[in-house]
Amino acid sequence: MAPHTEQLTRPAVRLRGLTRSFAGRTVLDGIDLDLPAGQFTALLGHSGSGKSTLLRAVAGLDHRVEGSGEISAPERVSVVFQDSRLLPWRRVLPNVLLGTDGKDAAERGRAALAEVGLAGRERAWPSELSGGEAQRAALARSLVREPELLLADEPFGALDALTRIRMHGLLRALWQRHRPSVLLVTHDVGEALVLADRILVLDSGRIGLDLALDRPHPRSPRDPHLGAYRERLLAALGVTEDPA
Repeated sequence: MAPHTEQLTRPAVRLRGLTRSFAGRTVLDGIDLDLPAGQFTALLGHSGSGKSTLLRAVAGLDHRVEGSGEISAPERVSVVFQDSRLLPWRRVLPNVLLGTDGKDAAERGRAALAEVGLAGRERAWPSELSGGEAQRAALARSLVREPELLLADEPFGALDALTRIRMHGLLRALWQRHRPSVLLVTHDVGEALVLADRILVLDSGRIGLDLALDRPHPRSPRDPHLGAYRERLLAALGVTEDPA
């Protein structure tokens, strides 16, 4: 299901001249980028290429950008990390509600937990959750804020293969239901192909490839029509598959 055309006419995120250096090494080199509202975008790149640095800048967590450094993002932004970052001394529902307020906060928290398949686990401790359940709780925490922009930094990297497949379906379904803009940082080409409608490859501090996918959802990594996209992405990443 493609994002509504009217949503995609206005950018949710606008970056101009985004530059970031660490110890004299330029990681982001004057990046210009627009992310339309409601679009599901994946960002690929080698380890150390600056994927998480870009995401942190968009999230407002890194204030040391250089150059013109124009960053425009929606007011309501949620971030999901590779680890769930649940507070071990709080039960699941209070974790989901952390930083929220309002008379209906608890009701919204329970509804968000139900959406991610954790209805009835409101009083569980984080230690009682599996890795997949903890990430579901983290997604619920992001949903309860009704974000216009969801930033996900390799949120499934620590999960086993079967749990990751289930989480892919859940994230895509939640996106289709709520329609935030999504920027997913991942090192997994297959994950990007299954989830995203646009894939960016970060290389030498710049966007080396900007690829739009026109395949319908749901997608399977075994879809032969994804082969050409996969080859272009691997080539942009400098990866050669062994034909043997």
